[in-house]
Amino acid sequence: MTDPSTIHFRACNLCEAICGLAIEVRGGEIVSIRGDRDDPFSRGHICPKAVALQDIHNDPDRLRRPVRRNGSGWEAVSWDDAFDEVAARIREVQHEHGRDAVAVYLGNPNVHNWGSLLFGPPLLRCLKTVNRYSATSVDQLPHHVAAALMFGHKLLLPVPDIDRTFHMLVLGANPMVSNGSMMTAPGFRKRLEALQRRGGRLVVVDPRRTETALIADAHHFIRPGSDAFLLMALLHSIFDEGLEDLGGLADHVDSLDVVRSVVREFTPEAAAQKTGIGADTVREMARRFATAPSAVCYGRMGVSTQEFGGLCQWLVNLLNIVTGNLDRPGGAMFTRPAVDLVANTGRGSLGRRRSRVRGLPEFGGEMPVATLAEEILTPGERRVRGLVTVAGNPVLSTPNGVQLETALARLDFMVAVDIYLNETTRHANLILPPTSALEHDHYDLVFNVLAVRNVARYSPPVFDPPADARHDWQILDELRRRLDDGSYSARCKQWINARLGPRRLLDLGLRTGPYGSGLRPFGRGLDVSKLEAAPHGIDLGALEPCLPDRLKTTSRRIELAPGPYLDDVRRLCDQLDREREDDRYLLIGRRHLRSNNSWMHNVPRLMRGKERCTLLLHPDDARRLGIGTGDQVVVTGRVGRIIARSEISDEIMPGVVSLPHGWGHDRPGTPPRRSADNPGVSANDLTDELVVDPTCGNAVLNGVPVRLERLNTGRQAED
Repeated sequence: MTDPSTIHFRACNLCEAICGLAIEVRGGEIVSIRGDRDDPFSRGHICPKAVALQDIHNDPDRLRRPVRRNGSGWEAVSWDDAFDEVAARIREVQHEHGRDAVAVYLGNPNVHNWGSLLFGPPLLRCLKTVNRYSATSVDQLPHHVAAALMFGHKLLLPVPDIDRTFHMLVLGANPMVSNGSMMTAPGFRKRLEALQRRGGRLVVVDPRRTETALIADAHHFIRPGSDAFLLMALLHSIFDEGLEDLGGLADHVDSLDVVRSVVREFTPEAAAQKTGIGADTVREMARRFATAPSAVCYGRMGVSTQEFGGLCQWLVNLLNIVTGNLDRPGGAMFTRPAVDLVANTGRGSLGRRRSRVRGLPEFGGEMPVATLAEEILTPGERRVRGLVTVAGNPVLSTPNGVQLETALARLDFMVAVDIYLNETTRHANLILPPTSALEHDHYDLVFNVLAVRNVARYSPPVFDPPADARHDWQILDELRRRLDDGSYSARCKQWINARLGPRRLLDLGLRTGPYGSGLRPFGRGLDVSKLEAAPHGIDLGALEPCLPDRLKTTSRRIELAPGPYLDDVRRLCDQLDREREDDRYLLIGRRHLRSNNSWMHNVPRLMRGKERCTLLLHPDDARRLGIGTGDQVVVTGRVGRIIARSEISDEIMPGVVSLPHGWGHDRPGTPPRRSADNPGVSANDLTDELVVDPTCGNAVLNGVPVRLERLNTGRQAED
């Protein structure tokens, strides 16, 4: 007799789209993973990455018990022995060299795991180190800084109201592939089709004709790193033609005249010299944006991870504000999530401390990760000698990975909380592997803050974990417990939280949130039991205007001209008359639908098809260099050199080349895994840790100068 099957409904937590899934299980094995058609948010949408949940869960390369590095390789150890050794070694490093001698790096998957989000901060407070790093400063840091300086909180992040807008201007983003990034929008294609059916318009500005650009109403090539000039020129045109209209926000903003003065010299003609977009085109873009029934500007990785990334995100917000499209249906709006992180987290401050070696600013308690290697390698007091990594692979994801590899090898002690032995964790003394995503429950604390519609969904575990397994939150809490020497009251609070666990903490957050039942046991509002009774999730409604009430600035007004941005405008002005001085090409990244973080490259079915880690270059450049399709190309930057196979296409603009992010799985000393069959090369062996956005310290991953040469030809790039 065939075992009956069971359908489990849950969210996919492999990217920001948080699509609803229907997972069919029979006899303890997954039979199928499909999109949940009854999910009110994703409505059955699914992408190829969803199947990776099954493959990662079953992956024979995934670690399932703690391992310790010894002279000949790795050996399994018990959880108690592992926790004892980690606590003893961290105490030893901090006792001998000070609290700041131990650093922490948090990788991107932490924001996809609510256990890590809830129990990571107590561990950080327990360590009392200023050397805290995360993937934020190679990703979205400019968004958070702009939110804190303009609106008063790092999580007051404007989200495009794509479902109601009539004009969407997209800069340096590819939501057809990402389904939104800092904009949770599952099924972006259908949302775009709806926009175009109602007479709306999508305009894409990007150095590459991306998947999003292919279906846009207009696409404009732009030189990498020049988006700030375009945004300045758009604002200049709007002011010059009297098209500004703040609408209901007019009485709640400061320094509009300062902004008007700042953009005055950035004419469309001046911007055209930097961007490659004609002055008449810029003026037409500005008019269409300002006169649309509603409009929203959205800028993402391409504009964040460049030398003027901070200015870009400030200018994106300004463009939405001065056209009356902030906090307005169809514009850029703020979410009202069921668990209100704005009410329960720190606002975020810039520059309270500076990094030891280079003096880069801290934001929200974190130092820029571009400084991590130098903080390990540079002698002196407060030198980093120990490291804790949680779900991260910074060797492949942060600037100058080769230098970071060198630094990690010189640490006195390193521990990694991770499911894989990878390019970074291979340097650890111990690796503590948590359960897989399907073995623990889930709630999207972060991505509901970024969703284009207010929703809530709780996902119970699909499988029971093995008896000797530990969840992320249990690992982090046990480390905190063994290291904690804090006050009695703090220890009591953390003991209570650990006893409650994530689910009960979620219930508390829901009850005290904007839709909650309060602490009344039989209240009618939202709590975790109501989410459990709604396995497809609950639709809490469209985004609603919330300003000025939601503002957290001291003035209770929108700060249009924060000092750090005004100071940085001078740096942009200095670039106006500066010509390109050499024969280098500009390297940008790109994303693929079947890839996100480096660990997904260990999933064979996601790696099927043609090679994806290729160097994309324009036919004219290829002809000039004598490069044919499939040739091996030497790519050289200031910090390193890689060899990549060429892919020639006019989808990339002349003078620009592109490599995808997260590859490079053939590094010496990395144990063989299935990802080694498709190793690719790491673009971050070319990115320069010394080149950052000085306003906030964010890494520069786009617009990196490189030289090209066909392997073994000796012919160098010509301008």
